[in-house]
Amino acid sequence: VFFQGPKFAAAFDFYFACVDALAYDIAVALNAWCFEPDGSFNITSARALLTGYERHRPLSDAERAALPILAHGAAMRFFLTRLNDWGATPAGALVRPKDPLEYERKLAVHREAPDLVLFGAGA
Repeated sequence: VFFQGPKFAAAFDFYFACVDALAYDIAVALNAWCFEPDGSFNITSARALLTGYERHRPLSDAERAALPILAHGAAMRFFLTRLNDWGATPAGALVRPKDPLEYERKLAVHREAPDLVLFGAGA
């Protein structure tokens, strides 16, 4: 995400974005943007993200109810992809694999508090 001063300017890296359930992309964003470096879930950031999103497209009741499982599933997808890349990236590659343990810690939060993302939804 790029900003010009305090204003949003652009978002990149949506080439693997969902083309089915739009709430899945929200779940991906919650995982990517609403966890602190210490692994804790930032409910304030989650509320801000969802409030901003819903100014343009309100979530349905079914989408809101699905957020916990979608966020857990998205965290699992990123964990497994990063784990695969960790062992499959050849020496000397220009890209560096990302740490899969970041998403293992997010999975732990989802396991321990499966409805945590709903607190950001302001339901």
